[in-house]
Amino acid sequence: MENEFAIEVVNQAIKVTMMLSAPMLIGALVVGVLVSIFQAVTQINEQTLSFIPKILVVIAALVIFSPWMMETMVSYTHDHFTSIPELIRR
Repeated sequence: MENEFAIEVVNQAIKVTMMLSAPMLIGALVVGVLVSIFQAVTQINEQTLSFIPKILVVIAALVIFSPWMMETMVSYTHDHFTSIPELIRR
């Protein structure tokens, strides 16, 4: 296995991982900031207040983006399985 091929595989894996995790992370980030602003404005210092909205947003993002996520994962896996003969030739 050449170094370039291994680097390409790792690069693709990191890129797909970031793409698949982005909807949940961005949603949780936005809700966390909004809840923090709400807590600062109302001076409510409850640590557990932000967990329920974040969990609901992550679940909603999973429900909304799951078809795209599955399509991306299947495409990525299919590409790797079809590249096995190329890997054997090297």
